[in-house]
Amino acid sequence: MTVDTTERARISLVVLDMAGTTVADGGLVEQAFGAAAGRLGVVPGSAEHEKHLAYVRATMGESKISVFRHLFGDEERARRANSAFEEAYGELVDGGRIAPLPGAREAVEALQDAGRTVVLTTGFARVTQDAILDALGWRDLVTLTLCPADAGGRGRPYPDMVLAALLRTGAADSVRQIAVAGDTSYDMRSGRRAGASVVAGVLTGAHDEAALRDAGATHVLGSVAGLPALLDGLDGGEAPHDGRRPERPV
Repeated sequence: MTVDTTERARISLVVLDMAGTTVADGGLVEQAFGAAAGRLGVVPGSAEHEKHLAYVRATMGESKISVFRHLFGDEERARRANSAFEEAYGELVDGGRIAPLPGAREAVEALQDAGRTVVLTTGFARVTQDAILDALGWRDLVTLTLCPADAGGRGRPYPDMVLAALLRTGAADSVRQIAVAGDTSYDMRSGRRAGASVVAGVLTGAHDEAALRDAGATHVLGSVAGLPALLDGLDGGEAPHDGRRPERPV
């Protein structure tokens, strides 16, 4: 597919993923998954555990309850696994095992200084998202944060959280004024399905450049720190890139 860059509207709403994009969690998702799977009788190191872990890695960015529904089948087991996951992840966050990615806070502030509204989104439950925001001191960093439950219960790759950001903030007159950035193919698909004109992948998280482009990334950046310059350049009619190599169609 090719990217339509004609009559590009100025980006006024930026929807950013958290873990892997603005937040470094150091593999806490996999650790918390191990704890959750163990509670449901999945033995660490077993073939079943490795199969489940491979699926967790492949679906980084998706709503966690959706992942557990796929892995454990019935709703009751999925909810037990999800509760165990959120509890384990929260304990790791409370233990100081999380930090902002370099330049992430500065990028958010630069985007807001340029007059753009920034919304932070996650595939975690609200309790975990709030724990992360508290641990980083980010409660007042942006005006709106969203988890799947805030957008009707469907997380990525559905467009719901991006569209909820638009509806809740009123910051854009069209989906073409939205930029989405994330580190997973699910972030890219969500942005594409929402109609965002900029869907930027970053290489600080779960998926590599090939996976991000295959999922529809319009741009790939080394990190979210490069996003303000990218959007400023697009506003100016330039064709900026991430400093790694020229942009190409996806």
